[in-house]
Amino acid sequence: MAKLLSIHSEEEPMIDLSTTYLGLKLKNPLVASASPLSKKVEQVQQLEQAGVAAVVMYSLFEEQIIHESLELDHYLARGTESFAEALTHLPDAGTYSLLPDRYVKNVETLKKYVHVPIIGSLNGVSKGGWTRYARLIQDAGADALELNLYYIPTDSSLTAQQIEDAQVELVASVKSALRIPLAVKLSPFYTSLPHFAKRLAAAGADGLVLFNRFYQPDFDINELNIAHTLELSSSSELRLPLRWIAMLYGQVQLDFALTSGVHSATDVLKAMMAGARVSMLASELLHNGADSASAILNDIQTWMTLHDYASIQQMQGSMSQKAVAEPAAFERANYMKVLSSFRDLP
Repeated sequence: MAKLLSIHSEEEPMIDLSTTYLGLKLKNPLVASASPLSKKVEQVQQLEQAGVAAVVMYSLFEEQIIHESLELDHYLARGTESFAEALTHLPDAGTYSLLPDRYVKNVETLKKYVHVPIIGSLNGVSKGGWTRYARLIQDAGADALELNLYYIPTDSSLTAQQIEDAQVELVASVKSALRIPLAVKLSPFYTSLPHFAKRLAAAGADGLVLFNRFYQPDFDINELNIAHTLELSSSSELRLPLRWIAMLYGQVQLDFALTSGVHSATDVLKAMMAGARVSMLASELLHNGADSASAILNDIQTWMTLHDYASIQQMQGSMSQKAVAEPAAFERANYMKVLSSFRDLP
């Protein structure tokens, strides 16, 4: 009887969900990507309690920094024709408290009340005031910074080389101002993504976040207006970043974060096998609440137990292009196989 009790008292082997991203040790690979959920401390605390391992703050946009400069210039110059001493009179800082400074204060607040790593987020394409705000976000306590290169080229005189050169210069400029790690969030629309990724690594990037979601405008044909609608992602969007991370893994010495289309444990596991260090999710959290993170983590542990995985790190990169038996499946051969597998409907 004692022997039977001993057998039944044995604990299940612990599953190690930990990973590292940008040098940060995380308890699991679930990261909340930039979204409105990070605007309130209470919501971030809910994410933390649900098991999310790190949080990327909502983005500070380049346009907001430019607006700050223009607005400050306006108030500094106002009334100079009337008073000779007007240029030495500064406006009341409390009256003209602007969004970028509130963003920095929000970083400080989150670091005070939340224990998981907080990653700041800057969204822009030109150098401007980035280095200053990168430093301010760092000094406010951010554990890392995500630079979102969201750019839609509309000038036909700009070449791809010019655009990429400017973005590499921006990354190098921001990185030179920082002591904390820097991740760069990209769109998939580059002529040679592997080459550009290597240039970003050489410029100082520590990680890549793949991919940005472009919110496409629509037409309202009755009102003859541009309709701006927000559609949450679905798991079908996972395939594009999954493919590119699987191809880049081992080619470029950067940490990869997969974003867009992460809604389930299966999505997270696929991301890990492709070579991602973390999976970022926002739509799932916005649609189903913070508790959906707990459900995903439970499902991950159940799957790993059933398939004899001891750790997340054990599977990272196991389905990358360099690891699979059929590397061509990620390239042009996949396109031909998909088409040839089609069967006419009756």
